[in-house]
Amino acid sequence: MSEPPVRPKEFEFSKRTITFAEMRSSGVRGLLVYCADYRCSNYIAISGDRWPDDVRLSDLEPRFVCTACGKRGADVRPDFNWDKLVALARGF
Repeated sequence: MSEPPVRPKEFEFSKRTITFAEMRSSGVRGLLVYCADYRCSNYIAISGDRWPDDVRLSDLEPRFVCTACGKRGADVRPDFNWDKLVALARGF
């Protein structure tokens, strides 16, 4: 029996996400924060401007506490439509 092929190191899955600098360089400034409990499905859209460039989004995940269910932990993702909320609020 032959052994399975070895994956190159760049294909290894990592839980670490992008930094705020990387996110901002692509023009994104907002965050979507989802409750870690998939049954809760609570989320909020917030600004990412308060965190410095060297912080990773994954560094923030254990710090959030859900206001709906009280569970600690979150899934933090870039909000690619962060600038669209103002237009929606204005009725465009």
